[in-house]
Amino acid sequence: MGREEELAVFHAALYGGGCSVLYVHGPGGIGKSALLRRFAHEATLAGRPVSTVDGRTLEPSPAAFEAEAELVLRDADAVLLVDGFERIQGLEGWLRERFLPRVPMGALVVIAGRYPPDMRWQADPGWAGTLEVLPLRDLRAEDAQALMDSCGVTAELREPLLAFAGGHPLALLLGAAVAVKDGGASRRWVPHQDVVATLLDQLVGELPSAAHRHALEICAHAYMTTEDLLRAALPQDAGALFGWLRRLPFVESSSLGLFPHDTVRELLEADLRWRDPEGYAVMHERIHAHLAEKVRTASDVDVLGAVAALLYLHRDDRMMADFQCSHDEGEFQEEALRQEDVGTLLRVATTAEGAVSAGCAAFWAERQPEAFRVYRRTETGEPVAFSAWLRLTELDEEELAADPIVAEAWAHARATTPLRAGEHLAVSRLWALPPYCGNSPVMDLIQWRVIGNCLRSERMAWSYIAIRRPNHGWVERLRHYGMRDISAQPRLGDDAYTLFAHDWRAVPAQAWLERMNRLLVAGSADGPSATTAGLAVLSEAEFAEAVRTALRQLSRLDALAASPLTRTRLVAERAGQDPATALGDLLRQAIEDLREDPRAVKFHRVLSVTFLRGTPTQELAAEHLGLPFTTYRRHLTSGIKRVCADLWHRELYGANPAA
Repeated sequence: MGREEELAVFHAALYGGGCSVLYVHGPGGIGKSALLRRFAHEATLAGRPVSTVDGRTLEPSPAAFEAEAELVLRDADAVLLVDGFERIQGLEGWLRERFLPRVPMGALVVIAGRYPPDMRWQADPGWAGTLEVLPLRDLRAEDAQALMDSCGVTAELREPLLAFAGGHPLALLLGAAVAVKDGGASRRWVPHQDVVATLLDQLVGELPSAAHRHALEICAHAYMTTEDLLRAALPQDAGALFGWLRRLPFVESSSLGLFPHDTVRELLEADLRWRDPEGYAVMHERIHAHLAEKVRTASDVDVLGAVAALLYLHRDDRMMADFQCSHDEGEFQEEALRQEDVGTLLRVATTAEGAVSAGCAAFWAERQPEAFRVYRRTETGEPVAFSAWLRLTELDEEELAADPIVAEAWAHARATTPLRAGEHLAVSRLWALPPYCGNSPVMDLIQWRVIGNCLRSERMAWSYIAIRRPNHGWVERLRHYGMRDISAQPRLGDDAYTLFAHDWRAVPAQAWLERMNRLLVAGSADGPSATTAGLAVLSEAEFAEAVRTALRQLSRLDALAASPLTRTRLVAERAGQDPATALGDLLRQAIEDLREDPRAVKFHRVLSVTFLRGTPTQELAAEHLGLPFTTYRRHLTSGIKRVCADLWHRELYGANPAA
């Protein structure tokens, strides 16, 4: 019903009197999908073969698009309908420049998405008369009334419903569902900011059972819901509940599964987090475990999609949201390195980081070509970035000399917790042209590949991510996710690089994922990552300096209260205790723990006299201990270093690393 003007434009194109490409755009829920279904019906009545592409479920690549749309390339009578184009907006340039020029005369293509077409369509005179742009607006008043007629809304309920929804089709449909079920409640509606949440609450409140409510909440939390995923999160009656979900008016079906409308998804998420935070956490953990297993078992070409689905669960995490910036999906493609790409790798690496870094890239491309990935612009095929995941079990002299970054990672692992038999370490390297550094779609793809490697690697002891001159956002983000920058900074030419390390034996992949869940769920009441937003994330050098300062101020609670250590994970673990008191107790216990190690008893004696007994000067402390001052100083320095190392380990891995 309604949309007569849009249908008139489509009819003109369908019968040869109008454009050959129709571009429909408008906000979510405005009726684009419904309009395309009407277009499909009209085209079928006209005897035209129809094919559809759904951007919400399509892999954003030219190959996947062509596989779905191949009919329109070989049949001049075909009609191609592309829905959800905003999900594959990155293909727009390729579609305009490479795909549509191959469509035969007479065929008709309709594109529907949230965003208007790129200005380059209108700037190209070749598209004049060929492209018609249709912005989709709210329904006219008479069309909104007709929609309420079809939903069975009685006359007395229409005024409050129209006051709430206006001519927005989705809001009208959801409002009509409530109005028909509960006319009394509908009469009380008033147009304020909570009305949509109230509407959804009425719908959820009338669900058949708690199991149906849980199924709907699962559908809102996951990117796509399959019966398999539903069974993992809600074992009982998954088949029947899946069938019920697909019949709901605000849940849509696709080849990948079920998904609710964006607005409904957000409201269901907010409702469950507020109403039942513990239930939300349990649901999240079950879905997370299921998708994490998918990452571990996916084929190499499917890893990025599997990781993206997993990370979608963390969409409310402030750090993750910052890193996965909003961008056009499908704008870039990842491929394995081919021999003919090596020359381009050297050019990109030289432009990005200079000749010395390019030499390292060439060295490893010859030694480990399978470690490299290339990232290309979909529209042009231009390579804009390369990444490498170097897997190392041992290094020879030539390798140590060839790459200072790898050599430093190797030295750090050997000096900290060396590799055991059968283990390896990995070093992540990347080279990106300047416009694509920082937060960008290319960096998202590289991040997904790195996370996939970390979660899928067997017997990996250490991983190192090398970043040239990382900005504050990079540092905070990687620290947030347990990747700690080491103090040594290798240099390639004039550039210093920071290495972010993770010991996967101390915190294995499963424990790492569980920590990510705790960080996310803990912030659910007050916003993303609320419990971690105020924590100080210190480098190892900053942490050690803070410990040394706190030891000197151990008898002064006011001074301890100002220490950055009071805002670290180390102190935060001691919930319910005043931070300054907790810090003092931690320092005293760290000194006492030295007595358990025969090699550290001498350090315990020196630290106890110096810091626990309040000896006014170091000279008096040495005299009290009966030690030459130089010996006392040596033991004091070594003892402080040992306390710093022990507390740093707890800061990184918690009080019980094996847990």
